[in-house]
Amino acid sequence: MAKQIFKATMAWSGQGVYCEGGTRGFKVATDEPKELGGDDRAMNPVELLLCSLGGCICICAAAFAPKCRVDLKGVSVDLEGDLDPDGFLGKNPNTRKGYQEIRFKINIDSPSPQESIDKLLSIIEERCPVSDTLCGVEVKKYT
Repeated sequence: MAKQIFKATMAWSGQGVYCEGGTRGFKVATDEPKELGGDDRAMNPVELLLCSLGGCICICAAAFAPKCRVDLKGVSVDLEGDLDPDGFLGKNPNTRKGYQEIRFKINIDSPSPQESIDKLLSIIEERCPVSDTLCGVEVKKYT
């Protein structure tokens, strides 16, 4: 399959730090909690990033379960990340601006043998595009 280019657009609403955007006719919004200068009208971008990772893991589980002979009844992902706002806010130049660590737990509901479920979990960790992206893609401006 040839390389695909995915596109999205986000724009500031003109109020507080609230932004709206989307892709392919789907909409998404971002804001910040009040303690970080927002109006708490939507997830902030780093929360949305966690949801993107969780969504990708769930999609991978559903897509690869048949290949692994897993009778998937349900899948969910619990995620958390450590982020020190002092980096983003410029209070400490030695503090990373993004997550220092992201942790997740995949919850598989299936009557299938554990060996099959373990194979599925291995494939998910190996092939999740969002996880792979978080591990080292270069982010740069384009013209």
